[in-house]
Amino acid sequence: MKIAFLGPQASFTQLACSQIFPDHELIPQSSILDCFNAVKDGEVEKAVVPLENSIEGTVSMTLDYLYDFEDIFIETEAVMPISHHLMIHPDNEDFSKVISHPQALAQTFHFRFDHFKNTETQDYSSTAAAAKLVSENPEEKWAAIANSYAAKLYGLKVIRGNIQDFEQNHTKFIVISKNKNILKLNFPKTSEKTSLLVTLPEDHAGGLHQVLSVFAWRKMNLSKIESRTMKKGLGNYFFFINVASEWHPVLSENALEELRLFGAEVKFIGHYNEYELEG
Repeated sequence: MKIAFLGPQASFTQLACSQIFPDHELIPQSSILDCFNAVKDGEVEKAVVPLENSIEGTVSMTLDYLYDFEDIFIETEAVMPISHHLMIHPDNEDFSKVISHPQALAQTFHFRFDHFKNTETQDYSSTAAAAKLVSENPEEKWAAIANSYAAKLYGLKVIRGNIQDFEQNHTKFIVISKNKNILKLNFPKTSEKTSLLVTLPEDHAGGLHQVLSVFAWRKMNLSKIESRTMKKGLGNYFFFINVASEWHPVLSENALEELRLFGAEVKFIGHYNEYELEG
């Protein structure tokens, strides 16, 4: 089975993907959009993309594509600890610029402020790509922030390890496909949830309260609700909602039907389990 993941090689997404699908062909993609398109076009059966980080929050592109792409669903969610390391080319002794993905730079802000306050930073497409760039340019005094596997793969020297600002740094990854299956993994299961995208019929007072009341009187607990702009003008939003419970054929279906009855557009994007991966 072919599985796409947000690459390149040695990205955090690959580390998660290799645990979820240890015996399948893993195909790196250059962007989250490419992962969604690979599933849509049938180039792969599934894809693994990041959804949320415990420090920086939701990966907005993933949420937007879940809204934009029809008939793509979440099969499972996996949480993995994230550790960042500062690395340089072994031919260099110091550096004048730090290169990494914006999320990694944000997650190591306090470390860099305390130790390398005046050092220039540069955003790059991924942590692994930053490590690869540093490895291919030994004449440049650059450092990368990436994981230990990237340092090993690209022959870099780790000069400071575990530089993330918070020890409890985790990222949620989701497996997407064209199927409404529940993908079961051999890892500790931490929760079960249903994910919905809800668009209100119009921006009016009490609209969100109507949505919440549908779940409240049924005693259906919401573990997450987040608004995202629909990019059609100010005041136009959709809501990403996680219902933290087992799927009940009658109760859950009736809740979705009630939402639709008052004019809300409801997109079901999956009922699935959450698992805890190894770091």
